[in-house]
Amino acid sequence: MNSTANGARFTLPARDRERPLVSDSDLDRWWESRPREELLSVRPVGFGETSQWRFSEETGDLAHQSGGFFTVRGLRVTSGDRTVYQPVIDQPEIGILGILVKRFDGVPHFLMQAKFEPGNVNLRQISPTVQATRSNYTGVHGGRATPYVEYFRARRRGRVLVDVLQSEQGEWFWRKRNRNIVVEVDEDVPEHEDYRWFTLRQIQAMLRKDNLVNMDARTVLSCLAVDRAAGDAAEEDPFSRALARSYGGESLHPLTEVVSWFTEAKAVADRSSVLLPLSEAKGWHRTGTEIAAGEDAGFRILMVSVEARIREVGSWVQPLLAPSRPGFAAFLVREIGGVLHVLVRTRAEPGTRDLVEIAPTVQYSASARGLGLEDPFADAVAAPPGHRLRYDALLSEEGGRFHHAQTRYRIVEADPTTSPEVPPDFLWVTVAQLMDLVRHSLYLNIEARTLLLCLHTLR
Repeated sequence: MNSTANGARFTLPARDRERPLVSDSDLDRWWESRPREELLSVRPVGFGETSQWRFSEETGDLAHQSGGFFTVRGLRVTSGDRTVYQPVIDQPEIGILGILVKRFDGVPHFLMQAKFEPGNVNLRQISPTVQATRSNYTGVHGGRATPYVEYFRARRRGRVLVDVLQSEQGEWFWRKRNRNIVVEVDEDVPEHEDYRWFTLRQIQAMLRKDNLVNMDARTVLSCLAVDRAAGDAAEEDPFSRALARSYGGESLHPLTEVVSWFTEAKAVADRSSVLLPLSEAKGWHRTGTEIAAGEDAGFRILMVSVEARIREVGSWVQPLLAPSRPGFAAFLVREIGGVLHVLVRTRAEPGTRDLVEIAPTVQYSASARGLGLEDPFADAVAAPPGHRLRYDALLSEEGGRFHHAQTRYRIVEADPTTSPEVPPDFLWVTVAQLMDLVRHSLYLNIEARTLLLCLHTLR
């Protein structure tokens, strides 16, 4: 299987060889000029202060009065002889996460927006051209139309470069999927003050800053097939040369073996998850302001009131899942046979549609409790020497559903003496193989997709 089979790859730009439509300094000025807190306010409210969301008398589930958007339900998770309970967000509708691409002087540019989300730690982040649930873009909320959504729906204009359903956090969502789609157009695109055209290099530069590129932009961009610029690493250090070769066809394991390893993990997974009424989630209790189970639970559900004069709807009330601390996700990488390889593992999460997906080498969140998952490579990525820490940033997760959810993303070069032999639920793969896998639904989890995108920023 080859990533070029279903469309041309985008070439990651070599240094100083790119002509952006908007300069870095102009982008910075535009970003700083976007209105901030004065146009968006978020404050906690009690459950009894709104009629938009109600608890079911029969099940205790928390749902919107329209029947749309999402519902907070209960979940029972059994792993071996261990059972835990928790709330989970059930959002069966499939939303659109779409990015428009247009070439200016032959250079691909991506139309990104400065979007406010109530759960973001800094409210405003770089987001896809369209980031909308079906309830949003079909007007269930009764607000303004979603800009540019017509480019991503049936009878769209332009060429589809990416179109795949991808999962989101399996610990907090029940089988949630969104449509990740990239469309290239040749025609003029209407301008909007909250949108600008970015090159890949400009997006990569922002990706290395904390809490700047949002989760939805990261997952869509991770699905792009890319190449490294020819000769860009020819005179660089051994790490850069090995990284460049990782985008080619050489690998420790053929792709058929990688897929078989993944399929085996799904076939033998010893875990089950069942939706149940929220009132039956043992250990969880409801007060006037939150659904919680103590600090060890790792998260709680709260209600917020939002005022946003720049969104499709001017004000609304909604629940948010609030983690108690940041998560952590890391790729361990090393050169094998002159090619950089990435250590991935199979990971079962209770809300994942196929139960198991391919995950980072090390991954944990505030709510990863009671499921017996060990991280044998945690020490290797916890406090690496500076010269082996290749990427390190604190990035926000979905600000439309989570309150101040952040993950520390890290890429660490392994000690060269590290053995390539790994436990059976781990496997060494190349960047090219990850790009082949991400073309398919439900192969890479959201954290692995973010780290794949971060890999593209390395030199």
